Amino acid sequence: MSSIETRVCLDDLLGPYEAIVDPAPEKRWNGWLAPHFTLDTVREMTGRTADLAARHGHDATVTVHVIDGYADSPSSVHVIDGGTDRDGNPRRAIVHVRWNLVDDPERAVSFFRARPDTEVATSEPAGGGEPRSVVFSMDWQWWTEADGPGDVADVYTPDEDGRYAIGAWAWCWDYAVWWCTCGTASRWHETACLACRLPRPAQPIRELAELPATIRRLLCAQAPEATSVLVDLHSPAHVYAVYAGDTELDSADDTGPFDTETLGAVDTAIREALDRAVLGDLTNAGWVSVEPSCYRITFRDPSAS
Repeated sequence: MSSIETRVCLDDLLGPYEAIVDPAPEKRWNGWLAPHFTLDTVREMTGRTADLAARHGHDATVTVHVIDGYADSPSSVHVIDGGTDRDGNPRRAIVHVRWNLVDDPERAVSFFRARPDTEVATSEPAGGGEPRSVVFSMDWQWWTEADGPGDVADVYTPDEDGRYAIGAWAWCWDYAVWWCTCGTASRWHETACLACRLPRPAQPIRELAELPATIRRLLCAQAPEATSVLVDLHSPAHVYAVYAGDTELDSADDTGPFDTETLGAVDTAIREALDRAVLGDLTNAGWVSVEPSCYRITFRDPSAS
């Protein structure tokens, strides 16, 4: 069976991410997918897994890491923070990269335990040759006195297309889905509803598409420079950040330009739009996913005067 382009997710923790997947049963792990990701997508995972570790602790999170260098770089040394173990002892992994061996990542990357209360001199990769990267993950929950960083690390070798099979044959990757207006869920690569055959791009989005104009009217009355908001769809949906271009605006009631009533009106408009709309694929309405259940809504062109 041929590989397909689709989107995958790991419950609501990671994704959805674009990936290449071979759906054949023999290419799965206990029924779960073995997706291959571009390096740019892997970089997205590094930020997301770092956030999860900060929120839930390293024992509950496998973190993904990318170290960049050059083919002609001398060896480099890096320190990866793993929080603390169950006894409160700090965990730090020293990563040694031999860039002249980077075509064989298993040989190029070595892991060592940093001694407590010892400062480690890091050395960033120098050089100016062909850019190269090493990719690995750290499953911190298995770090013990007997098993150190080398035992909890997985180093990934890129496939022939330069993609990385992060978590393949170990993590519970599944297809991301989209919802049709008829109430049927379809896998992401199935671009037409399996029940009513309505294509994914044709899903109703009027209520969601009209929302940016409402948000702009409310927020720009108090901060004309505002261009976008980040919306968390969880319990209940609400704005958690307002931006002017790449700059986050102060949204505190006592110090920022927005009063509580205005931000509350924006939250109400979002919830009413979501209540009236069939969500389908939020990206059809111009919503940009920044992490699971969180979206950016841009209501004014940041380059506009």
